[in-house]
This record gives sequence, C-alpha cells and structure tokens, in this order.
Amino acid sequence: METFVTEYGWLVLLAVLVVIALIKSAVVAPNQSAFVVERLGKFHKVLFAGFHLLVPFVDVIAYRRSLKEQVLDVPKQTCITRDNVSVDIDGVLYLQIITPEKSAYGISDYEWGAIQLAQTSLRSVIGKLELDKTFEERTRINQEVVEALDAATAPWGVKVLRYEIRDITPPVTVMEAMEKQMRAEREKRAAIAQSEGEMQARINLAEGAKAAAIAQSEGEKQSLINQAEGEAAQIRTVATATAEGLRIVAGQLGDDPVAAAQLRLAEAYIDQFGRLAREGNSLIIPADIGDVAGMVAAVSGIIKPGRGLAAKAGPGEHTTS
Repeated sequence: METFVTEYGWLVLLAVLVVIALIKSAVVAPNQSAFVVERLGKFHKVLFAGFHLLVPFVDVIAYRRSLKEQVLDVPKQTCITRDNVSVDIDGVLYLQIITPEKSAYGISDYEWGAIQLAQTSLRSVIGKLELDKTFEERTRINQEVVEALDAATAPWGVKVLRYEIRDITPPVTVMEAMEKQMRAEREKRAAIAQSEGEMQARINLAEGAKAAAIAQSEGEKQSLINQAEGEAAQIRTVATATAEGLRIVAGQLGDDPVAAAQLRLAEAYIDQFGRLAREGNSLIIPADIGDVAGMVAAVSGIIKPGRGLAAKAGPGEHTTS
C-alpha cells in the first residue's frame, strides 16, 4: 500500500510540474504589444502578438512594451526669450516605440528621458526667439523640438511623432504691456481708417464741386453765347428794318437817300433830346440847340452818295450831293 501511494505521489507531483511548465512556457501576446524575452539573463528575442512557447525556467519575459502611440505630459517650465522675458510653457509629447529591445536596453526609462529632452530642447528653441515670435511661430517651435528629440531618441528605439505647445504664459506686467500695445494698435487703425474716410469724403466733395462748377460755367458760357447770338440777330433785324424803312422814305422823297438819312437823323436828335429832358435832373444845353437843321447838315456831310443806301441804286442811276 505504501508503495502504491509513493508511486502515485510521484505521478501527481510530475503532473503538477508539467502543468507549471506549460503555464510558464505558454505565452499569448496581445495585439500592439511586444514582449522582450531573456534567456539565462541575456536578450533572446521579441515576441509580438500571438501564441508563443518558451523554455520553462530558462526563458523569461523581462520587459513588456506597448507599440501604440503614447501621450506624455511635459510639465510647465520657465523659458527665457531672446529679449530676456521669462515665459512659462507646457506641452504634450507624442511618441511610439519602434524597436522594443532598444527601448528596454538603450535607456532605463525612455518616457522620463523623452520628457527631459523635450524641456531642454524647448528652452533652447525659445531662447532664439523674441517674445512676439513665440506666439506667432508655434508651428516652427514644435517642429524644431520634434527634430531635436527624434535625433536623440533614435538609439532608444523610440520615434517622436509630434510635440504641441499647450500654453504660453508671460509675466503679468508683460501681459499688461501687450494689452496696452494691442489697444494702441487698434486705436491707431481706427484713427487711420477714419482719416482715410474723411479724406475720401473731402475728395468726393471736391470732385463734386469741381464738376458742378464746370457744369455751371458751361451753362453760363452757353447762355452768353445764346444771348450774344440773340442780340446779334436782333441788331441784324433792326438794321434790316431800318434800311428797309430808309429805302421806303427815300422812295417817297424822290429816291434821295441823303434826304431820307437827314430826316431820320433829325427825328433821332429830337427824340433823344426830349428823353434827356424828361429823365435827367441836370441838363447841359448846347448853344445851338435850336439849330436842328445845322446839326443835320453837319452830319449829312459825312454821308457820301456812293455808300450806304445810295450804293444799292441800280446801274444807270446816279445820285447828287
């Protein structure tokens, strides 16, 4: 009986050992994961997603790595810009493990090392820029930090995908100065816009006044031309009527144009003298006021029979002085 128990005891123990060995040797790696296996304390291989068997008590999973993209929070730090202004900056770092064995043996803690590199690289980049540029060139800052980190983390088997600045906080005094500057710039732009509007309004008013003045002068010019043409037409009409009247009178006086002109001059003299007597308060009376015939004879001496109305006499007709 004791022999039977002893034999079955060894079988049970052997079965337990087999189960433990199977548990130790059978490994299932999840998707997007990698297991770094050491054999007798030395790197042996990397197990990726799937079922794997290890040598019991010889192979050991030393490191487990996730191949997913990882997000690391870069703590806030104080950086000094090129123009000696202190700003507090924090950010977010995105990285991914490319070579699991390098991430295990290349550095003790790749996450902590990547955060420290991000902080030092950021300080170096900010030190090359002025304060205003730090707000304007975030993309450039992120790119330079990524380039510096990617070169440093390549031996660790880690790929830095991107770095994003989260907040840039300058000192309170600088914020107040920047607000005053922005307010001044807005007021300046408003004043410039208002002055440009007023200038354009004045230009428009001046152009309108100029156009109105030109139109008015053109109208006045045309009015004067029309008035002059009317007066000329009136003078021609009066002259034609006067000449026609003189021809009629000359015909009644025996075709004597000189006599007709003398008659017209006498009538005009008497009419104008009477008008002066009616309208004026003071009157200078010539000495020979009653000698109308003498005045008419003096003026008639100027008229030559060959001109004026006598010039229109037909061929074969003659006038006498």
